[in-house]
Amino acid sequence: MGAGQSTPRIVELAASISENVAKIQEILDAQGAPMPSFDEDSPPLPKEIAGPQHAVLDATAELQDLLQDPMNFIHRSSRSDKPACINTIVRFDIAALVPCGGRTSFQDISRQTPLTEQMVGRIVRHAATMRIFKEPEPGQVMHTKASKLLANHDFRDWARTGIEEMGPAGGRLADALERWPGSQHPNQTGFSLANDTNDSIYEVVGKDPSRAARFGSAMKVMTARPEFDLAYGVNNYDWGALGKALVVDVGGSKGHFAIALARRYENLRFIVQDMAHMLGDGPEEISADRLEFMAHSLFDPQSVQADVFIFRWVFHNWSDEYCVRILKAQLPSMKPGARLILLEAILPESGTVGYWKESELRSLDLEMASTFNARERTLSDWKALFALADPGFVLRSVVEPEGSAMAVLEFFWERSSA
Repeated sequence: MGAGQSTPRIVELAASISENVAKIQEILDAQGAPMPSFDEDSPPLPKEIAGPQHAVLDATAELQDLLQDPMNFIHRSSRSDKPACINTIVRFDIAALVPCGGRTSFQDISRQTPLTEQMVGRIVRHAATMRIFKEPEPGQVMHTKASKLLANHDFRDWARTGIEEMGPAGGRLADALERWPGSQHPNQTGFSLANDTNDSIYEVVGKDPSRAARFGSAMKVMTARPEFDLAYGVNNYDWGALGKALVVDVGGSKGHFAIALARRYENLRFIVQDMAHMLGDGPEEISADRLEFMAHSLFDPQSVQADVFIFRWVFHNWSDEYCVRILKAQLPSMKPGARLILLEAILPESGTVGYWKESELRSLDLEMASTFNARERTLSDWKALFALADPGFVLRSVVEPEGSAMAVLEFFWERSSA
């Protein structure tokens, strides 16, 4: 390479991959942890490798796309084969038919499903190209780390929800945008069109116990991931500085977050609000005078005058119009100095974070659009949303914990609504 010539991008990427893989190996060696593997019993990767891990994921994705014709990666992103394959696996419980630590045959799976032996082979071999299953010898199938997950009922429900509920909704997003331009209503979505209904996803799923149960399992899997650990919200706000305060967890469902806080901070008293069928019961060690469950709709005027109102992963399911309605519903009980703590994702401005992270968030953003007519929001979006609801809301602090799916935003209520 002559003087003044810049290093080719593919060479830069290869160097980045090599450098960061070495960093990962150094961290794993220091911890005595095994190297990454597709083996079914391979342990999770330690969170300490996150920095170089994301750098490698970004670099390998860019290098792969650079070395392909653009038609190939457009085609790869628009094909139906992957969801078709995974949905067949989870619909017929194929992963559950493969013994952990052992193997079975295409023929044995065929005997226990409506599928022919030929189709079983086609499905398994396609899945193996996604690192789901492996074929140790012709006609035999064993688990990988990924296929072993799909042997679990909750993970099967999670996959089916993505493919059977979110997938058709995404396929009708363009139709919904054409039919209802600019709509923010939850019943004017790709999901509504895919289900041939005038109802929202909440109403459709609420009428069908089997779909509701499947959605519940899917959410259980989603929120059990390390990036949704309750500790991020507990540890990254000074709850102790509130003193003896009343905290209302609005839309708090079974009260998982309020319970985690109550166990740590004995001076705090909690009320968990949600629809009656969503509410749970507090653990025995937390007295009823410290933790109360109350049936309440997000859109009804707030009846409790509290020091703090928590909204954890509530607003991303709603459009701006409905979020403003939720915020305005709190105003009757907001007193000067009251705080509203928001735990939500902050969508990065384009190009400001790694490709891998931004890609995940952009995918979620479009799922929210096609299914709920909702969206993910940048920090500027969050500020604008609260200002639209009422200028009395003032953003005081923002914490984005490393590794967390959600930031902690603190809004103060500084004056009465005009």
